[in-house]
Amino acid sequence: GVRHRRSIACQTSGMATVEQPANAFLSRTAEDGDLNQYWYSSHTIKKIAEEVAASATKAAFLSTPSVYFSLPADSPIKQASWVFDLDDQWSQDSNYFKYDFNKPDDIPKELHHVFDCVVIDPPFITREVWEKYAAAAKLLLSDSGKVIGTTVAENGAMLAEIIPGMAVTKFKPSIPNLIYQYNLFTTFPPKVLCEVNPEIPDDD
Repeated sequence: GVRHRRSIACQTSGMATVEQPANAFLSRTAEDGDLNQYWYSSHTIKKIAEEVAASATKAAFLSTPSVYFSLPADSPIKQASWVFDLDDQWSQDSNYFKYDFNKPDDIPKELHHVFDCVVIDPPFITREVWEKYAAAAKLLLSDSGKVIGTTVAENGAMLAEIIPGMAVTKFKPSIPNLIYQYNLFTTFPPKVLCEVNPEIPDDD
């Protein structure tokens, strides 16, 4: 089945430890329940950011500001990437676009087809919402662009329909204040997100 389609060996060495230095984004940014903001854990942010840095050169972060703002500030990937979010508390960032997922066609044409990776964490898990994020991803991605997304495990088959190639990874994201356990899906064999997250008990 899809769950076990990939058994990609990681290029990283050894298991990561869960203990990490305090994440600056998490330290300064409260979640807003009205916007369905639930941040990934510090370790999960670190691993997704490492995957983006290893697999992309210019990424679009759709409703994933925690990862965008956790990329090293002076890194080429951070300087090239953009954050797309409805929350305009980040509007002072030069690579911020006020993104309403209901209006993917509002994304400026100069940002069309210029990203080689899109990272998606929608505020809702419904097919209708995912279809709108997929439409945005299609506009943003260059040919053979990659997608990383998080949602509930039950959405796996739906995701594969909407975004061809999407398959579950071994790494499960930790989202401490969300009651559901999410899975992480990619359209490519991951280099970092191919190991079990030690924060999440492995039930495979």
